[in-house]
Amino acid sequence: MSVTLDGANRHDAKMLAATVADIIVGRPDPEDGPQNLCLDKGYDNPSGRTAAEEAGYVTHIRRIGEEKLDAQNKKKHPARRWVVERAGAWLNGCRAILIRWNKKSCNYLGLITLAISLLWYRRAVKLGPLTIQDGVLR
Repeated sequence: MSVTLDGANRHDAKMLAATVADIIVGRPDPEDGPQNLCLDKGYDNPSGRTAAEEAGYVTHIRRIGEEKLDAQNKKKHPARRWVVERAGAWLNGCRAILIRWNKKSCNYLGLITLAISLLWYRRAVKLGPLTIQDGVLR
């Protein structure tokens, strides 16, 4: 998980390179297999694709409402994009993050970092200790 700040009028695809560069948990070696990155339609542009490919990811960009179907036209695997949306919704539960009252970006970044730390702490207490398995924090 990583956090980068920029203006609200900047497109998400332009922040993808900075977000991927700020990832805290190290990625597995490329020899272990390809690293996949699931993105939504908003990243389906040259800057989004270029940022993901330069970071060494295999991109999977689906259109809104489009899911992978098997031979019987049924969903083979559930969509995984909801993880990011869920995290954003949890952060919107904090009033100071939903409406930015801080004028200095460093104070706002500190508040977001504190809120994310509390979310991870609550998850760790609820589910038990977190471990890294196959390069994934579980």
